Amino acid sequence: MKPIQVGLLGMGVVGSGTFNVLRRNQEEIKRRAGRGIEITMVADLDVVRAQSLVGEGVKVVSDARAVIANPDIDIVIELIGGYGIAKSLMLEAIAAGKHVVTANKALLAVHGTEIFAAASDKGVMVAFEAAVAGGIPIIKALREGLTANRIQWIAGIINGTTNFILSEMREKGLDFSVVLKEAQRLGYAEADPTFDIEGVDAAHKATIMSAIAFGIPVQFDKAYVEGITRLAAQDIRYAEQLGYRIKLLGITKRVAKGIELRVHPSLVPTKRLIANVEGAMNAVMVQADAVGTTLYYGKGAGSEPTASAVVADLVDITRLHTADAAQRVPHLAFQPNALSDLRVLPMDEVVTSYYLRLRVADQAGVLAKVTGILAEAGISIDAVLQREADEVVIEGATPALPQTDLIILTHDCQEANMNGALAQMQALPTVLQPIVRIRKEELA
Repeated sequence: MKPIQVGLLGMGVVGSGTFNVLRRNQEEIKRRAGRGIEITMVADLDVVRAQSLVGEGVKVVSDARAVIANPDIDIVIELIGGYGIAKSLMLEAIAAGKHVVTANKALLAVHGTEIFAAASDKGVMVAFEAAVAGGIPIIKALREGLTANRIQWIAGIINGTTNFILSEMREKGLDFSVVLKEAQRLGYAEADPTFDIEGVDAAHKATIMSAIAFGIPVQFDKAYVEGITRLAAQDIRYAEQLGYRIKLLGITKRVAKGIELRVHPSLVPTKRLIANVEGAMNAVMVQADAVGTTLYYGKGAGSEPTASAVVADLVDITRLHTADAAQRVPHLAFQPNALSDLRVLPMDEVVTSYYLRLRVADQAGVLAKVTGILAEAGISIDAVLQREADEVVIEGATPALPQTDLIILTHDCQEANMNGALAQMQALPTVLQPIVRIRKEELA
């Protein structure tokens, strides 16, 4: 049978990895797919460089639309990234009757509803395993492997840059800004790391997983997003002393009122496997009714790990592209006409527990005032840790007053109640610095 022909848009890190993996393992892939899969056309602005990477026999052009217009191309791989030209090209490829493979989580998280609808109308597939957690087949697991289950929640370390930074902060006792510079020097963080360190990248991925897990439209605009830029070394140290590690988690959960969709730093018990995921690795926990808890671990980025997911999508499309569109796995696991209108909860309505660090004047009655405010808000305390007073004194105070850190772990409460209590505690004259609040997830 004639090999299926593929056009590749973007010959960057993942594009070159995809080409190399497909070429290196072509015989194995052919045996699995039932026919050959060949990248026969590449679009890249640097034509000379791209041609040197693919060699003779592959046509390289600077215009991506030339690839889409080629009637011999069956599948288009979009590896350009971003919201702009990538969206136009993807919709044009769909309109031309081409199947699409993409690693573009940002585009799918923001415009996925439009893209999937266009693909369904045209009877083509949009495959996106590489968009979430690199080489970990989490999309396949959620769409197919766990299809018998009612998924209850997902919690994932889905950004390698931030996990590397948090691991280094914990191991070396360094502050965020110092470790970020080291991560940039080593190539783990971009020159502009905003999307990573502010949690946006993880939120894109959590949005996609939430849609698949619960059969809701992709709704990135409703996700709560908080990064790691305000974390301090002492909070990581205190968490460790209390039996926790701090991880940036993407969390989505089915609750009585709707769906939670949030990304933020979280204290996770050290005994949980996911708490021990270090460096630039990714891991995703899924809790479901029939199977219980499952954990998916591996490299979340990089040339060939991501290429592994891209090629897996190529194989899936090759197997299924002649099948009736109604018999294929739906893009978001649920049939398009059966998507739910479950509400994505605002953060004020989320119920979780908390770690609080208060820098306070070391004097009688401070703890009683703080715990009294929490009690009035209906927030019960799980544990209290008060450090010995240090040598730092309040500047300008007469007489000088020693300061101490007061650490409080709470039981579950609604975020709105905690926000109100924090405002009252912050107003106390004995609370000397902005209160640090980190959410706590037991993941039991």
